[in-house]
Amino acid sequence: MTRIALGIVIAVLLVAAFIYFSFKSRPSTYIHPAAEEVEISQKWELPGELEEVSGIAWIGENQIAAVQDEEGIIFIYDLISSKIIREIPFGERGDYEGITLVDSTAYVLRSDGVLFEVKDFLEPNPQTKIHKTGLKRNLDAEGLCYDPRGNRLLIAIKDHTGKDFKPVYAFSLSGNNLEEEPALKINFDDPVFAILDQRRNHKVLRPSEINIHPVTGEYYILEGVIPKLLILDPQGNSKRLLVLDREQFPQAEGLTFSPNGDLYISNESNNQKPNILKVVLE
Repeated sequence: MTRIALGIVIAVLLVAAFIYFSFKSRPSTYIHPAAEEVEISQKWELPGELEEVSGIAWIGENQIAAVQDEEGIIFIYDLISSKIIREIPFGERGDYEGITLVDSTAYVLRSDGVLFEVKDFLEPNPQTKIHKTGLKRNLDAEGLCYDPRGNRLLIAIKDHTGKDFKPVYAFSLSGNNLEEEPALKINFDDPVFAILDQRRNHKVLRPSEINIHPVTGEYYILEGVIPKLLILDPQGNSKRLLVLDREQFPQAEGLTFSPNGDLYISNESNNQKPNILKVVLE
């Protein structure tokens, strides 16, 4: 084989390899550019203790309760002073993913579906009670919020083998048990997912958080892997899907609202400092 022919063969192979790996590395849920309707109005960079902030909940008086992946501690972060003002231990080290408040009680979700009920969490000696929901560990429970309409906790899971929908489960606070039927089913064949290349894929939406808008009653479901925000109406029907800018939301894990509906999203450290963002949707 002549040098020219050999050079041509090598060039063709290099081009083919480039094309192959380019398509292979593209996410299976490739999406359109980030939505312009998302605006960040304020930003708080978090200290190292919250490098892996995984869940946030509004307390009041410009204070937010936060948990992080590895420590069994509730951190109280003050938005005015931009500081952690208190740390409340509640359990051993573990993979904690979500936090929500019901009056004076905090509930913390571990990724294996176990719930930690921390009564009077702001008092000097809070008491912790553990609830095993029965959710399988491989579902990777990540999102947690209180649903006052049903006096229950909603649990969003990251992984699910079903290709047609993603369930959101409910834990009854009156019976302290997991309800048999999912509270919500996010169907991937819904038109709202039309901007995605592959819609019938369980990785189309991998929730990191769930919450309920205090004014409209809409469900907000956040994803951090390929950052996006899904909004459902109060009946659980998909209403709006917003693609988030990866530079602004490198690993969006937490979401909470103030009583008037102001939206806050937290990001774990990922090539930048962890933060809490005040987000405005147009």
